[in-house]
Amino acid sequence: MRRWAAIGWCVLATGTGGLAFGQAEEFSLEGQGWTGEQVEGGDAVLSEARRLLASDRPGEALKILNQWMTLHKYTDNPDLPQGYLLRGDAKLALKDEYEALYDYEAIIKQFYGAPEFPKAVEREYEIAKMYLGGMNRRWFGLRIQGATSLGEELMIRVQERMPGSQLAEMAALDLGDYYYGKRDMRMAADMYGIFVANFPESQNRRYAALREIFANIASYKGPRYDQSGLTEAGVLIEDFQSRYPAEAEQAGVTVQLETWVDESSGDHLLDTARWYLKQGDEESARYTLRRLVRARPTSAAAAEAVKILEQRGLLDKAEQVERTGEEKVESDATP
Repeated sequence: MRRWAAIGWCVLATGTGGLAFGQAEEFSLEGQGWTGEQVEGGDAVLSEARRLLASDRPGEALKILNQWMTLHKYTDNPDLPQGYLLRGDAKLALKDEYEALYDYEAIIKQFYGAPEFPKAVEREYEIAKMYLGGMNRRWFGLRIQGATSLGEELMIRVQERMPGSQLAEMAALDLGDYYYGKRDMRMAADMYGIFVANFPESQNRRYAALREIFANIASYKGPRYDQSGLTEAGVLIEDFQSRYPAEAEQAGVTVQLETWVDESSGDHLLDTARWYLKQGDEESARYTLRRLVRARPTSAAAAEAVKILEQRGLLDKAEQVERTGEEKVESDATP
C-alpha cells in the first residue's frame, strides 16, 4: 500500500516566471527528478501553488491558495476543483490532515464529475489509513484526540463513493484487516464477507474468504453464547474447500476444523437444553435435544443428548425403534 506521503503533494506544478498569463510550466516527477515543460491553460496562481508544493514550500502555497479561494469560492470558476485539491494537499503537507478533509469533501460533494474527484477520494483513503494506524487528530496543537472512528467512516465512504474500483477494494480489505487486528471479530467477519461479495474476481478473494472463516470461528465465545458465527463458519468452510481444495489443506481448513465447528455447535445446543431442564421446561429441552441429534448426529454432544432423552423418557416410540435399530447394526458389525 502506498503511504500518504507518496501522493500528498507529488502533483503537477507550474510556474509563471517569464511566461505569458494563461501559460504555465508543468512539473512531473521523473526518474531523474522534477522536469518541466510549458503547457497552455490554467490559472497562474494555481500554477504557482503547484510549483511551491513541488518545491516543498506548502506554507507559501497555502497562503496564496487561501487568497485565491476567497476570490473564487462562490463563483463558477472551472478551476475551483483544482483549487480545493491543491489547498487540501498544502494542508496535508503541513500535517493538518483533518483540515485538508474539508477541501477534499468540497470536491467530492460539489464536483462529482471532475478529474479531481477520484484524487480527492484517494487522499481521504490515505488519511483514513493514518488514523486507523493509530495517528491521533490535533487538538490545540497536540495530537491527543483519537481518530480511529473517523478512519473507519472514511474507509466506508471510499467504498460508497467509488464502488467496484481498486481503491474501494483496498479500503474494504484494509478495514477488514483493521478489525481483525484489534480482535473485533464480528466486524472483521462482516467486512471480509462484504469484500468477498463485492469483489469476487479479486486476487485477494481467497485471503478474505479465509479470514472470514477464522473471524467467524474466533467470534464464538463458548456454548453459552451466540453461535451464529459457528453456523456461518460451517457454511464458509464447505464453500472454501470446494473452491480452493489445495489452499484449504495448506491453511488447515480441513475435515478436522469442520469437525471442531460441528462439535462446538453441538455443545451450544446441549448447553441450551440443559438450561431448559433447569428451568423445568422439558418440552423446550426435548425439542432442542432432538434438534441436536438430527443436526449434529456424529458429535459427542449428540450422544450425550440421546442419553438425556432416554433417562428422562423423552424419546418417542419411533425414535426408540430407530435408536434400537442403529445399536443392533453396530452390534452386528462388531466382531
